[in-house]
Amino acid sequence: MPARSDLSEAARRAKALRWMFFDVDGVMTDGSLYYDANGESMKRFSVLDGHGLKALKHAGIRIGILSGRSHPATAARARELGFDVVIQGAEHKGAAFDQVMADFSISAAECGHMGDDLPDLEIFSRVHFSATVPQAASAVLAAAHWVSQRAGGSGAVRDCCDFILQARQ
Repeated sequence: MPARSDLSEAARRAKALRWMFFDVDGVMTDGSLYYDANGESMKRFSVLDGHGLKALKHAGIRIGILSGRSHPATAARARELGFDVVIQGAEHKGAAFDQVMADFSISAAECGHMGDDLPDLEIFSRVHFSATVPQAASAVLAAAHWVSQRAGGSGAVRDCCDFILQARQ
C-alpha cells in the first residue's frame, strides 16, 4: 500500500483524467486462459468492473482498451460496456497509445492507464496517472502511482474507477 502522501499525489493525478485506458489480461481478467474441449480459449470478466467503467463514462471520462492480445471475448465485453477505443494485438503498446492520442487530439496529461506487465511500462512513462494490480510485475508495481487492493479480474478495475471518481469529488 502506498504511503498517504503517495495516495494524495495519485488522487491529484487521477482528478485530471479525461481518458482512462485498461489492459485486459491480468487487469480486466485474472490473467488465466481457459480452454474448452475444442481448444478454444475463453476469458472471465468481473461484473463489478463493468459497473465501475460505466460510472467513469457517466462522469465524462472516456475509456479505452490497449491490449497485447486479441480475443473475441474482449471485443464483446468492450461493445457491451461502450468503450470509446479498443486496440487489441498491440505489439508495441506505447506506439498504439501515441496513435490514439493523435487520432483523438488528446495529450498524455489527460490520460491514465491500468496495466500489470512490462509492455504496459511503455504507456506508464507517458500518462499522467498509472495504476496496477497487486500481482503485477515488480517493475510495474514500482512505477505505478496507485495499486489496487483487488486482484485483476476480481474487481481491480472497479477499485480503480472508484478511486478516480472519489478523487474528482
